[in-house]
Amino acid sequence: MSTLLSKYQAPDDAGCTQKITPENAGWQYVGFEVYELKPGQKLTLPASANELCLVLVAGKASVKTETAHFENIGERMSPFERKKPYAVYVSAQESCEVAALTSLELAVCQAPGKGTYATRLITPQDIQAEARGHGNNRRYVHNILPDNLPADSLLVVEVFTDEGCTSSYPSHKHDQANEPHETYLEETYYHRLNPEQGFCLQRIYTDDRSLDQCMAVYNKDVVKAPKGYHPVATIAGYDNYYLNVMAGPSRKWCFTWEPDHVWVNGPEYQAKHS
Repeated sequence: MSTLLSKYQAPDDAGCTQKITPENAGWQYVGFEVYELKPGQKLTLPASANELCLVLVAGKASVKTETAHFENIGERMSPFERKKPYAVYVSAQESCEVAALTSLELAVCQAPGKGTYATRLITPQDIQAEARGHGNNRRYVHNILPDNLPADSLLVVEVFTDEGCTSSYPSHKHDQANEPHETYLEETYYHRLNPEQGFCLQRIYTDDRSLDQCMAVYNKDVVKAPKGYHPVATIAGYDNYYLNVMAGPSRKWCFTWEPDHVWVNGPEYQAKHS
């Protein structure tokens, strides 16, 4: 099995099903965890040098930190409702407690913080939605924590890709610190499939093919993209959702297209599939 694929594990006593750290990923910036909590269950996240973005993938909760208390947040019970999510930005050096009010699927996105920005609630009204692409390369995006909203390191976005379509495509990369052309950003993909027995395909590869892995990704698996291109392809009969977390030394999303496939962004393809 690929070292870039983290398979779903049944919840442990704390409800954790995924735990990606800089240490086990072999990188420097991104941490990512997923918890499945039962109604009434509580999760305590201790203060650390990381800032957090708590994304309610599905379910309702109350979140309490040392400086803020957000009661009864959340609306969608499945990401495939395609409603915008609720999220909470938690400043570095601040602990928090999450209390599940329903069955709760919670993503904990982490990256180094400086405590620059106060803890805040991110509501659906705060999140920009956009359609991207054409034809079989169309997808729908919720920008939860993009680079034009305040945070020290984190970038968080969720993407919906219909059956038979590609996303994170044409292939692009962000593994070089070469602003303004490209920034170094590590990235995780938390995948959900509908119906849940489905799978999608994700490839991670570099120009010289020293890294070239293609993975069958099942429901609630995580793919790590430390470098290179990282397109996703769905399979007939199954829609795909993924939650992306990115972080690096510069909080800007600047990337480079793979030259062979950039023509898919061009007017001829768009005109054919409009």
